[in-house]
Amino acid sequence: MAVDVTEATFQAEVLERSRQVPVVVDFWADWCGPCKALSPALEKAEASRQGEVVLAKVDVDSNQRLAAQFQVQGIPAVKAFRDGAVVDEFVGALPPPKVEAFFDSLAPSKADELLARGDELSLREAAELEPGRADVAVALAKARLGRGADEEALEAVASHEGDFAAAGIVARVRLAKLGIGSDGFAALDRGEREAALDALLEELQGTRGDNWSAGGLSAEDLRDLLRRAVIGILAELDPGDPTARDYRRRLSAALG
Repeated sequence: MAVDVTEATFQAEVLERSRQVPVVVDFWADWCGPCKALSPALEKAEASRQGEVVLAKVDVDSNQRLAAQFQVQGIPAVKAFRDGAVVDEFVGALPPPKVEAFFDSLAPSKADELLARGDELSLREAAELEPGRADVAVALAKARLGRGADEEALEAVASHEGDFAAAGIVARVRLAKLGIGSDGFAALDRGEREAALDALLEELQGTRGDNWSAGGLSAEDLRDLLRRAVIGILAELDPGDPTARDYRRRLSAALG
C-alpha cells in the first residue's frame, strides 16, 4: 500500500526508511492523466514484492519544495531511493513490464539474502552467483580469515584488486606473514575498529627511516601495505562519518 508523503514526513518516510529498504517515490498530481495511468502498475509492483520495496507518493502541487529539490520537471517522475540517495529514476508512464523490471532492479537479489546471512557457506554461494560483487568477496574473505584460512581469503578477493576493502584484506594477509599489525587486526576482529586503526597508525609511524625493513620489504613498501590496510578499514565507513574523516586526516599526517 503506497504511503502519501509530504515535506514534513519525507525525511523519515523516504530518506531514513531507504536505509533499511528501497523506497520508490512517485511524484504526481491529481490533474495528471499519465500519473493516473502509471499508478496501478506501481502499486501492483510494490504489492507483489511483499515489503522488499516500498512505494511512496508525493503530490507535487502540495509539496512544491520537494519537487524543486529533486529537480522534478515533468510528471509522473519516479525516483528510487536507497541509503538516503536517488539510485535510479524514470519520467513518464512506462508500460507494466518495464515498471516490473525497474522494481526488480531494486529488490534484494538471492546474493543479497545470502550476504545478509553472513555464514561462510552462504557467502560462498553468493560469490558464485554474483562473482563481480566486491562486497560479497570481502565478506567471504573475512569469514575465512576468522578461521585462519589466509590463503583462501586471498583467493576470495583475487579478482577485486580495484576495491579498497579487498586491497585491505590482501595487505592484512601480507602483513600477518611478516608478523606486523597483529594487535590492530586482533582488535578489528573483536569489533574494536578505532583501536585497530590506532594500532595500525602507530605501526605506520614506526616505519620512518630509510634503513627500516622487514621480510625483505623496504620501508616504503611496508608503509604502503599499512596504508592499504587502514584504507581498507575506512572503506567500510560512510565517507561523511566523523570517525572516517578524522582517521583519514591522521593517516595523511602519518604518511607525510
